[in-house]
Amino acid sequence: MQDKIRFGIIGCSRIAESSTIPAIINSEYAELAHIGSRSSEKAEKFANKFNCKKYGTYQDVLSDENVDAVYISTPVGLHEDWTIAAAKSGKHVLCEKSSTNSYFSAKKMVETAKQNNIRLMEGFMFRFHPSHKKVLQIIHDGALGKVFSFYGMYGFQAVPKDDIRYKKELGGGILNDAACYPICASRIIFDKEPIGITCNLQIDNDTTIDERAILSLSYGQEQFAQMTVGYGLFYQSLYSIWGTDGLLKLSRSYNIPSDMPASIIVNSSKGNKEITIEPINHFLLMIDGFCKELLGIESTMFNFETDLLNQAKVMQAARLSNAENRLVELSEIQ
Repeated sequence: MQDKIRFGIIGCSRIAESSTIPAIINSEYAELAHIGSRSSEKAEKFANKFNCKKYGTYQDVLSDENVDAVYISTPVGLHEDWTIAAAKSGKHVLCEKSSTNSYFSAKKMVETAKQNNIRLMEGFMFRFHPSHKKVLQIIHDGALGKVFSFYGMYGFQAVPKDDIRYKKELGGGILNDAACYPICASRIIFDKEPIGITCNLQIDNDTTIDERAILSLSYGQEQFAQMTVGYGLFYQSLYSIWGTDGLLKLSRSYNIPSDMPASIIVNSSKGNKEITIEPINHFLLMIDGFCKELLGIESTMFNFETDLLNQAKVMQAARLSNAENRLVELSEIQ
């Protein structure tokens, strides 16, 4: 019986180099088999750095019978094409967030995956960090009372305008790059899908790329989420949850270094406390979770394809809301 998933890499990105490839190498359930890049020079550089014997083009990776799954780390605008190509080559896919540029595109990706009997997961590493499981336990135990609102912030210093995040044709912009995180987190916290969304994007005049965003999601039953994200801001990566009996704040909610502890602060009618979650590598946990699902060792807490589609639907509703300057109900997105 196979005990490891053999990974090919589609795209030699910064996040692949700094976090995901090292996680694949360090996972007991994975191994690095083949590195693909548009640049032969970059593929060779990565192969030498990570001691990978096989390297070449994206197509070389997909043609390799000794590759079970691919990690797609191209710009967002290229995710659909390479996910579909990988699925048709019989490779499972771990696709960087955001999965794609539209709900229609996401449906094509999932349909192709199912037709070819492969699995497709969107790579939100943060959701595997144990801090979120602890937050859900605190909510379940009633420390916050009835949860009323979720508020998320994610933003960082200015991004150079020659960066791919400022290229519209490649799926750049803050919505795809950062807003996807608190949107996903709010769905996890409320454990259901929103029923409506308003989204306002601040557009850079030179590049027509969205640089900042303010979003509000209605979850029904007097529950809602708000989030602010942006480039050119003091770094923030957090969310807070407000209930009838308490307030919870989680530091470094979306991207936390593997050597940094997570801090959960709870202020409630029963007193105040801080809970520390020991440092752990959430990229490694994501790779382990993906591989264990494929190997039949352990199921994850969510269905890969259903979650990808649900996330893509919210993202599409956000785009429509901004374009038409109105509240968009999720039922409108078909």
